[in-house]
Amino acid sequence: MERMLITGASRGIGRAIAVRLAGPGRELLLHGRDAGALAAVAAEVEAKGGVARAVVADLRSEEGIAALVVAGAEGPLAALIHNAGIGVVKPVVKVTLAEWQRSLDIMVTAPFLLSRDLLPSLGAGSSIVHVLSVAARRGFPGWGAYCAAKFALEGFSQCLREELRPQGIRVINIYPAATDSTMWEGVPGEWSRDRMLPPAEVAEAVAYALGRPGSALVEQLVVGHVSGVL
Repeated sequence: MERMLITGASRGIGRAIAVRLAGPGRELLLHGRDAGALAAVAAEVEAKGGVARAVVADLRSEEGIAALVVAGAEGPLAALIHNAGIGVVKPVVKVTLAEWQRSLDIMVTAPFLLSRDLLPSLGAGSSIVHVLSVAARRGFPGWGAYCAAKFALEGFSQCLREELRPQGIRVINIYPAATDSTMWEGVPGEWSRDRMLPPAEVAEAVAYALGRPGSALVEQLVVGHVSGVL
């Protein structure tokens, strides 16, 4: 049974990734904070012949990280997919320390801890996937906390990739442009949803990168809307 762990799997891109990767012979460990939403995703995975296990946990807590590590370490992992994220969108002068820290905790510290502690469960041909953003490569006004976290994860992932090459473990970075997800419901301003990617397209990019032979590494994959940046 091929095992994969996906953080932030209860909705949006994470849910789309879970549904896309689901299938016979594959067990998906689905992380999220909403038990009901996770149960619905697990049902979709099982409807496609896969095995699903929901792990409700807070990535900001030691207990939450420990719960995921315990679940992931129960057997070999084919993929560790860091997808969980939050969007704090406001001018820098209005970003609170708590918002800043929460962004870093979820999008930088949690991937670091999970990657570090689950490395023994990853072997040659396995993959660590970071669902980043075009905001990991370019700054946008009002997105200081988000960009800071994504830029930091970009740097960490590049170092991790070089460290893990000798072990045959792949580190894959996916950079979606604006994606139509529930995150935008809490973002101030007017945003054109019809110029956003559907989550399924990001999931397809993840599946493509994971589907390459173990000796082939898709290091970076940028996915955007044909109309350009919002």
